[in-house]
Amino acid sequence: MHTMISRNRVYPILGRTAAVTFLAAAGTLGLHAQQSAGTAPSLPPINLKASLAAPLSFSLPDDISYSSSTGSAEMANAVDFSLNSDASQPPPRRPYSHPNYNDSRTNADGSAKYTFVVGGGLTVPVGGTHNYLTTSWKIQAGVGRNFNKTFGVIAQFDWDNFGIQTATLNNLLAIYNGPPLFFTDQTGNPLSQISGTSHDWSFTLNPIINYYTSDTKGAYVIGGAGFYHKTASFSTPAIATACDIFGNCFAFQQNQTFDSYTSNAFGLNGGVGFTYKLSRFASTKFYVEARYVYTFNSPRAFSYGDANLNGLNVFPQNSAKTTYIPITFGLRF
Repeated sequence: MHTMISRNRVYPILGRTAAVTFLAAAGTLGLHAQQSAGTAPSLPPINLKASLAAPLSFSLPDDISYSSSTGSAEMANAVDFSLNSDASQPPPRRPYSHPNYNDSRTNADGSAKYTFVVGGGLTVPVGGTHNYLTTSWKIQAGVGRNFNKTFGVIAQFDWDNFGIQTATLNNLLAIYNGPPLFFTDQTGNPLSQISGTSHDWSFTLNPIINYYTSDTKGAYVIGGAGFYHKTASFSTPAIATACDIFGNCFAFQQNQTFDSYTSNAFGLNGGVGFTYKLSRFASTKFYVEARYVYTFNSPRAFSYGDANLNGLNVFPQNSAKTTYIPITFGLRF
């Protein structure tokens, strides 16, 4: 049994060896036959692994000529964009700054140098002023200088009108009709009724800070100081006569002023405002603002005056310190 197993293993090995020997002999005979027939010799075998591992050479072939004079001229005309002559670095970025729009009408940041203001609204007396004056109307106009988008100064004229409380008018009517004044109307009768108005007109200089600005909306704080002229006038109904160019005359009724007061003072104001542009491309802005105004009037004492009414002061409130809040709607352009 052992002898048979050994033979089975030996026979395949001998067969494979004979086959390889036969193929090698056939290849050798074929090569000699080609050489004897005069054919070209075969190329040597290529070692693919060695070829891939060899480093690549980027040197110029020897048959390509290069002129050193031409190269030096090219280098002389070239622009060196590198930093510290390091060719491995990218060229430096060109420095850029914010655009400058500065001219006779525009600041460097693009804002207009000058602004104009026109508006109107309400005046609301507060504090002690509310005890004798009532809410009425106002107008405002101004021109300003903007130093940039944030800061500017506006010179303003304001006319703040007020009414007078009914209780104050009734009290004054009793004073005018009583001793020692005994005021009378044009018919010689005691005054039947009186009316009165008051106003402050002012010239002020007002710094403004635009603390928020977008394409269409804005918000600002504003405050200032200036001269305030306060007046109060009282009148009674009277009959007046007017004539036309043809000599025809007619009578009509109007209020006749019979007593008035004035007071000049230094004043301060301050408040906040909001702006809105109907279009982001428009320069005109709609604005609304509210300020608090305080004027430092010098109080004068109540007085009936002398026999000629010199020194008459039956309305000392006009010379009292004044506080009110003007609310203004208008346009800036």
